[in-house]
Amino acid sequence: MKNYSTTPFFLLLAVILLPLTSCTEFLDEEFRDGITTDNFFNNDAEAELAVNGVYRILYRTSLYRTRGLDNYYVNGADVVGPSRNVNGQVHNYLIDEGVSDGSGTWNSLYEMARNTALFINSIEGNENLSEGARDQALGELLFLRALAYYHLTNLWGDVPYFRELPSTEELSTITRSDRNMIRTEMKADLERAIGLLPASYSGSDLGRASKWAATALKAKYHLFDREWQDALDESVSIIENSPHRLLDNYADVFDQSDPANQYNDEYIYVVDFTRDPVFGDGNTSRTDDYNPRIRDEPANRNDRPGGPGTPTRVELYSDLLASYGEGMTGFGWAIPLPEIADSTNWEEGDMRYTASIVTKYRGYELSFPYYRKNWNLDQENSPRGNHPENYIVFRLADIYLMAAEAENELNGPDGAYEYVNAVRARAFEPDKPWSGMSQDEFRKAMYDERKWELAAEGHRRMDLIRWGILLETVKATEHRPWNNPGNNIEPKHVLLPVPLEEIQLNPNLLETDPSNNGYR
Repeated sequence: MKNYSTTPFFLLLAVILLPLTSCTEFLDEEFRDGITTDNFFNNDAEAELAVNGVYRILYRTSLYRTRGLDNYYVNGADVVGPSRNVNGQVHNYLIDEGVSDGSGTWNSLYEMARNTALFINSIEGNENLSEGARDQALGELLFLRALAYYHLTNLWGDVPYFRELPSTEELSTITRSDRNMIRTEMKADLERAIGLLPASYSGSDLGRASKWAATALKAKYHLFDREWQDALDESVSIIENSPHRLLDNYADVFDQSDPANQYNDEYIYVVDFTRDPVFGDGNTSRTDDYNPRIRDEPANRNDRPGGPGTPTRVELYSDLLASYGEGMTGFGWAIPLPEIADSTNWEEGDMRYTASIVTKYRGYELSFPYYRKNWNLDQENSPRGNHPENYIVFRLADIYLMAAEAENELNGPDGAYEYVNAVRARAFEPDKPWSGMSQDEFRKAMYDERKWELAAEGHRRMDLIRWGILLETVKATEHRPWNNPGNNIEPKHVLLPVPLEEIQLNPNLLETDPSNNGYR
């Protein structure tokens, strides 16, 4: 079975359904008889297998499993940086053609685009399928295709685009299409998906995209495209009509301690990883980026509190952690930057700080701060390299803040307070609601509010880009001595270069932009 994740996009024509065993329960089904392009699709089960195969692409290291998308959505902003001199090409903006240009991510996203194009055309109008199964499959495929092009257009701008699977010759000569056109068509597809998908799932179907997941993605498209009324309408639809609710306790949003109970009412869409998958990348190693490594911890680790000849602090600490079934076995690659780690930079009384940031654990001061919301030290249920934690793609608090931002841009802050204050109500005790701001004051306050609420969740860098403040923010942010992104970042870095291997295979990719997004 060919692994497309390391094969250049333009050499790939055949669409092969992967063995569907791992990840969420709805993917735990054996691939028995096989499906080929000659028999697409004879029954409901075959259509479902095809959809499941597209979902499985999301579990790749190049996407959600580890630093695939996080390289360009989390790193290189003002919230996350490495604890040592690693991942420097990305964080320090040393990106170029062939250098951290996202080629693996590009290939995986285009595998999604190819598979969804073929499957949509094979399922639509297929009389071998029941109406319910056909609608379900089409809705999910439309969502997954829109998610792929959402990332492609966010990261590369104008990109190759197709709605039907191109021929080999067409793939080898395809040019880039206008980003705005692509995004317009994806929003129309999502509107259709909203009408096809169910409002919720239960049991073994948890992890599939609901109508509210499609609505959230559509709202994101509108927000990024500054279509404020549409962004507001979609966000309010979720707030008022969906089964999702804000949890009472911020820390509970990120509680993944029980592998059998990792969903909550605030999640709109997650990529649900599992421990010990039978096949494939069903588990995640992203957690290891946020987990400390014991060689760094605790502070003054080689001191001997009991005097010469007694155990060192690190030996005492390791024993203490082990007594709780815990261990610091991670990489420590994704830790809070100094400014966000400093509690004095947060608004006084913001309880999200202690839920998000940890500088002292089980009575020991740590050498570095860490993101408590993203770590899991449990060595039994979440061991190194084999973690089951969900990647939260969309959650309701983000939607509330999107509604607040859109309402402020449309009409000023008066109608926006209710949305932002709903999020702040659980962050402060006593409550600290916003009021009395001008439109510009509200806009700028939102820059920080989204940082405190959504830090290290995959939103920050794109927020800074869409606000037009990425460069000034990176330049003004304190980084650790081994990083210097402020010295290197340039206007071109709001987009990635089209991967070098793709240009070598198809020079037509430079036809509409010989500069390759400014990298030539």
